[in-house]
Amino acid sequence: MFTNVNIKDIKLAFSQHLASQMVTALVVLDKNLTIQYLNSAAEAMFARSLNRLYSQPFLEIFSHCSITPERLHQVFATGQDFTDSEVVLEFIEHQHKTLEVTASIIFYNNDKHVLLECTQRDKQKEISAEVFQEQQWEAARDLIKGLAHEIKNPLGGLRGAAQLLHRELSDDQQEFTSMIIEQADRLTNLVDRLLGPNQLPVLEMHNIHEVMEKVFQLVSMDNEKGIKLIRDYDPSIPDMEIDTEKLQQTLLNIIRNAIQVLDESGQITLKTRIATNQTINGEHVRLAVKLSIIDNGPGIPAHIQDTIFYPMVSGRADGTGLGLSIAQTLIHQHQGKLSCHSYPGHTQFNILLPLPKRNLS
Repeated sequence: MFTNVNIKDIKLAFSQHLASQMVTALVVLDKNLTIQYLNSAAEAMFARSLNRLYSQPFLEIFSHCSITPERLHQVFATGQDFTDSEVVLEFIEHQHKTLEVTASIIFYNNDKHVLLECTQRDKQKEISAEVFQEQQWEAARDLIKGLAHEIKNPLGGLRGAAQLLHRELSDDQQEFTSMIIEQADRLTNLVDRLLGPNQLPVLEMHNIHEVMEKVFQLVSMDNEKGIKLIRDYDPSIPDMEIDTEKLQQTLLNIIRNAIQVLDESGQITLKTRIATNQTINGEHVRLAVKLSIIDNGPGIPAHIQDTIFYPMVSGRADGTGLGLSIAQTLIHQHQGKLSCHSYPGHTQFNILLPLPKRNLS
């Protein structure tokens, strides 16, 4: 009954079909680490087809991959599998992905190949990091606010006493009380900045590009270094409820930080897009507006990337560390999210603002 059926062909057909249907991205490499096979999930993950990537060196299709060639060659040599849950891929288009990768040996036509099973972890990692950072940011903000209030009350009494004493002293001695009053005012100003914005945003319907253009004009007029400014807007974004002054302040805080670390060859891009299926402050948002500030500077030091939105954290020796903390507060007041991804040569701040359902029609 089955005399005309080739069992090997059946197995091959089924294995190829099943591989193409798997959600896990599968990559097969030969001993030279060139790509011999990608399933559909891998093509989607790398945004390239098997026809385009066949026989291409796997590690060369990325601008950076945290898996070293030595590690993959060791799998060939020893036959021992490995699993790495923190594999970082940087694509040439400045995109990045974090994967969990399992490497193992398979045999095809009596030749050894390495099978890479790749699962993307960015979303889970992003949500976990967001929840943790949100808790840490709120704790740091509450601590700073508590300290600021404790400082502000006696500071007011100190200034009042200095003013009374100022009236009783001779002209020669008044310079000392004047100094006390001046420094008390300086500290009061710092404490007020630590406390952050004390007014809720006034939300009105505006086009987001009105704010972007205003910021572009302000930065263009004060651009002594001649930094190149690029606008990349999505004109389809509808009007939305925003506080134009607060949003403008947020964007300027971010851009001015970038300008301070860029040289004359620097470049800043202002970009707007519609983003779908986002998680903002723990809630799923079907559609949001994404504002991006992208520069080609040296990047934010790795040791402060997780804390740059905390008060008093700065990458510059002369920085106060308040600009980004204030920006984070202003975006939170808009029910949005401010995040950052940075490495040498590329820093990108993203602002996500949810679009109300009435704006989606």
